[in-house]
Amino acid sequence: MKLKIRAYTTWHDLTQEHPVMPKTKLQGHKKDETFGRRMARLRQAAGYSQRELAAEIRISQRMIAYYESKAEHPPTHILPNIAKALGVSTDQLLGVEKEKPNGRVQDTRLWRRFRQVEKLPPAQRKPIIQVLDAFLQGTPSKRG
Repeated sequence: MKLKIRAYTTWHDLTQEHPVMPKTKLQGHKKDETFGRRMARLRQAAGYSQRELAAEIRISQRMIAYYESKAEHPPTHILPNIAKALGVSTDQLLGVEKEKPNGRVQDTRLWRRFRQVEKLPPAQRKPIIQVLDAFLQGTPSKRG
């Protein structure tokens, strides 16, 4: 039994036009919005500076600047951390899904500070709470 061995180039000619599936653009907030622009927009909407976001997800500020300006593809290994810090899903960060307005605008910077205060020991937390209470007692509330 004699087998005919064909060379790779004879049966798989690379010069022929092969049907290639075109890359699809992700649909996001804006049609031609790149990952970097979307990330910068979401970062600013969340109230983060580049330095603050970098500290939150434990990378350098230079990397945040790179992802927002030059990166063609998102960093898959830290994508979940970025999305969590910005308060969006990874699909929203990638532009696969539209961002859902939460209907209620929050000062995320203020809430981050409150979370940091919560982590303090009770002895350090007490004077902060006293200052807040004193300030709030002197401020008329906007209820009712």
